[in-house]
Amino acid sequence: MGLPVMESWVRQDVADGGDVSDGRREDFVARDTDFASLVKRQSGLMFRVAFALLRNAHDAEDAVQEAVLKLYRGEAWRRMENEKAFLARTVWRVALDRRPAKAGVMQDVAEMDLADGGASPEASAVNGQERECLKRLIDALPDDLRQVLLLSAVEEMTSREVGAAIGIPEGTVRTRLMRAKAELKRRYEREQGRQR
Repeated sequence: MGLPVMESWVRQDVADGGDVSDGRREDFVARDTDFASLVKRQSGLMFRVAFALLRNAHDAEDAVQEAVLKLYRGEAWRRMENEKAFLARTVWRVALDRRPAKAGVMQDVAEMDLADGGASPEASAVNGQERECLKRLIDALPDDLRQVLLLSAVEEMTSREVGAAIGIPEGTVRTRLMRAKAELKRRYEREQGRQR
């Protein structure tokens, strides 16, 4: 993936021994350690969420770095209740702001691990040709269906987490996910029928 995980977040005034009491210095170091641990633990998730929307690895990395910087500058990350949903929503919003007017073709879906959903088209994509077909079909889905499908299938986020991440009700997530799977299945079966 190439996304750098920052190992040290120590503030310059603390590192230089500036005018900071020992107690405050310990608070800064503890905060920085906690934040570094959070970034290390969740940077992959944040990248995949940004990539699901932006469909470009470099743009996704930029969105994650911007989201991480925004989080570091604030304190909201210390009060989050659902870490995964909070971070997904944060990077989702940054990625939405960075999204080009017309998104390009998804490049790396074939390398992503889709969650096993049973006897579905994505579960039967076992060889390279089928993966390429699946990649094209997912890319061709309408954005509202594709985004929910990728967050749910790739990230294995719950409907509640997906809803929190993109700001829609949980019921709407379930409806879009059901529609996305049905549409993907329909398109996959049609594509398989053409190849026979």
